[in-house]
Amino acid sequence: MSKELENILIAKQITPTPMRVMVLEYILKQPSAISLSDLENEFQHSDRTTLYRTVKTFEEKILIHDIKDGKEETKYALCAEDCTAGVHYDMHLHFYCTRCKQLMCLPKENMPDIKLPVSFQLQEVSFVARGICDNCSKNAIQLHRS
Repeated sequence: MSKELENILIAKQITPTPMRVMVLEYILKQPSAISLSDLENEFQHSDRTTLYRTVKTFEEKILIHDIKDGKEETKYALCAEDCTAGVHYDMHLHFYCTRCKQLMCLPKENMPDIKLPVSFQLQEVSFVARGICDNCSKNAIQLHRS
């Protein structure tokens, strides 16, 4: 698996270091977007500056994108494979669960068409829907039936 992760980093022109490989592995295993605090908790014995620089490198090299939900801290999730510097192809809906506090990417959902005046140049769009995720809904139904 490590060689596979190294190849992902190399493809994005990121020098594979042990920390970068471990961070990428952690991100790949997460079911939802993660915060810098999540990484700090996972890698408690690691230098915070190194973790921050790793995240910033991943973001600059378009391996991950940031998600701001307006309430919690910034979260990060993997970019689509065809994203390139300055051109994100992963404009998609994000869903924030108000119960479990997870922020999830929903790339298969349709996005509204954004029409801007001709002189405007769109650089970034962020869509965050809020509510209760499928997992929390199922748990609530099971608790109600008990």
